[in-house]
Amino acid sequence: MPVLVVGSIAIDTVKTPVEEHSDLLGGSASYAALAASFFSPVRLVGVVGDDFPKSEFDFWKSRKIDAHGVQRVSGKTFRWSGEYSWDLNTRQTRSIDLNVFENFKPVLPKTYRHTDFVLLANIAPSLQAHVLEQMERPRFVVADTMDLWIETARSDLDALLQRVDLLILNDSEAREMTKETSLIKAGRRIQKMGPTHVAIKKGEHGALLFGEGDKFFSCGAYPLEDIHDPTGAGDTFAGGMAGYLAGTVKKVHFNDLRKAMIYGSVLASFCVEAFSLERLRNLSMEEVAKRYETFKLMSQFEVPPE
Repeated sequence: MPVLVVGSIAIDTVKTPVEEHSDLLGGSASYAALAASFFSPVRLVGVVGDDFPKSEFDFWKSRKIDAHGVQRVSGKTFRWSGEYSWDLNTRQTRSIDLNVFENFKPVLPKTYRHTDFVLLANIAPSLQAHVLEQMERPRFVVADTMDLWIETARSDLDALLQRVDLLILNDSEAREMTKETSLIKAGRRIQKMGPTHVAIKKGEHGALLFGEGDKFFSCGAYPLEDIHDPTGAGDTFAGGMAGYLAGTVKKVHFNDLRKAMIYGSVLASFCVEAFSLERLRNLSMEEVAKRYETFKLMSQFEVPPE
């Protein structure tokens, strides 16, 4: 089944202690859509300016990413610039120019409105809710968020959580949302806010998954010797999870989410090996499958029978 991906599409400039690259494809939807496309067709919704390269539309088409939901409007594409410290965990935003993204309001083509699996990538929760209002009973809704919305749009975020099946956020965001120091307590408290399932990303330390009742799963991160650009790793993780679910299951069970988390982690590990989406562009499904098997052995991951 296809997965609907809605979020930002950007042109980035990224600086690390050893390299700097500009005019890179970025944005939450760009990373998430490409990651999801390894498992399922993608219906992409976003906005770009008239400076956005046509070659990207051609590339999306080659990856079965339907871009009819991407609005091209007069003006410049959303641009972001950031710089990483030596540990590649701390990032400072150098500039943000929203440009055409400032007035973005997602409009779903009619053919998108019956999509069963939805990934609301990181945009304002009011826009995420606007997407759901246009849809016909999606089967499974995944949403990503960030500290900005927790701080500035909490009421909108709280309302959205009532309509979400899986919320994805990082460890600092989970603590900020709940005021809990324990991530276990934070995950359980977020579930009480609405989502049946919660995934908490911990960067190089892996991720936690909370399910119905006392269901819980923890996985590590794939060990890497060389990390070139962490930008978009979290969006890739979310896209990998949503794409796997859409492409392989009809009714989502906790074991499916466990597998999806491993695949999301695997794709995120490839993402950081090069700037922007360059590693994902050239990645083969054979490489993904091989690293998945290595990951399973490394973490002794086995799926028990239903």
